[in-house]
Parts: sequence; C-alpha cells; structure tokens
Amino acid sequence: MATFTKIALKKSFIKLLDERPLSQITVKDIVNECGVNRNTFYYYFEDIPTLIEDIVTEDAEKIIQQYPTVEKIEDCLNAIVENALLKKRAVLHIYNSVNREIYEQYLWKVCDYVIGSYLITILNGRKISESDFNVIKRYFESVGFGMISAWLTTGMTSDIQTFFSRICEIKSGMLEEMISRCEIK
Repeated sequence: MATFTKIALKKSFIKLLDERPLSQITVKDIVNECGVNRNTFYYYFEDIPTLIEDIVTEDAEKIIQQYPTVEKIEDCLNAIVENALLKKRAVLHIYNSVNREIYEQYLWKVCDYVIGSYLITILNGRKISESDFNVIKRYFESVGFGMISAWLTTGMTSDIQTFFSRICEIKSGMLEEMISRCEIK
C-alpha cells in the first residue's frame, strides 16, 4: 500500500510531466512541487526512472485488475488507450524520452496479460499444446503492441479505438481458426 507521500510524489511528477518533457524534470523539481525534501524522494525511489517504472507498473496492475477475464479484446485495448489519453502529454513525454523502454515494458506486460486471458476465454475447455498456445499468444501480443506503439509514435493523433473496432471485425474468426488447426483431439 502506497503512503500518502509516495502518492503525492507520483502526482507531482505527473503534473510536471504534463507541463514539460522528461529531460527537463529533475528530482529537485519534483520535491519542490510536492513540498518535501530530496531525502524523502530517495526514501521511496532510487531515481526518476524508478519513479516512472513504479507509475507505469501501477497503471498496468489497474488494467489487469479491471479485467480479471477478457471476453472482448477490444475492451482491454480500449482501456489501455483511455488510460494513455488521460495522461496524454505525460505519456508522450515518457514515450519520446530515453526512458521509452520503461513504457514499452508496461505496454508489453498489459498486452501479455490481455492476450493470455483472452486466449484462455476463447479456448473454453478446448486443448492445444503449450507451444501452440505460446505461438498464438506471441503473435497477437505483437500485433497489439505494434498497433499501440505506432499510435504513440504518431503522437496519439489517430482514432485508434475506431481502428481497433474495425480490426476486430475484420479478424473475426481468425483466432478460432488458428485454435481449430492446433486443437488436440
């Protein structure tokens, strides 16, 4: 459970990140915004990348908790998008920084969970080998990760939710066909 001070440091950082690029934010800026001293920051976080990792991990966990099972993949992809849009400038400042990898790890973690849960739901008791499960899962994770990464790279300018909806319509039945080709009888 996060303490009040740790939460306040995160909020101060997000506020600053919404105002300016990550490269222009220092620990001093964060503690001044929060009204605490430097030692307090270092009590909770090793450095700014550790703070970013904590924030994006928390966001990933929220999405995972929000969808304990996944029946419609577009719902989860939309949850990722909506979360990013709530903090658009902050997300873009992280994504377009030297700390992009931290955000990409978050995105991959959420895609991994969403696709894995969705596959389990779609299997609905049918059996496929673990190897085939992992191949199918990796394929769809990569597609989801790639679509969201492309959207982030373009500055979140397109209507990705409509795009997701249309892709899901077009690919309807594709996963079921893949499963039937791998099904253990």
